[in-house]
Amino acid sequence: MSDHVTDYDREHFTIYIRLLDAERDGVCNEDMARGILGIDPVAEPTRAKRALTSHLNRAHWMTTQGYKDLLK
Repeated sequence: MSDHVTDYDREHFTIYIRLLDAERDGVCNEDMARGILGIDPVAEPTRAKRALTSHLNRAHWMTTQGYKDLLK
């Protein structure tokens, strides 16, 4: 994981915000994986969990550190 905002971050910024909103609203992980990431957690539980975890971690990082790159 980069310690700077990447092109991938910029391309997925809306997804990060949607995940953070869903997490705040108490949406379950399965629904976030399915509805936001487009991964069926029943058919692909490992992939869904890994993708959701990595995207949520990056979304939280963007709110605490990454935003500083955007302000430059």
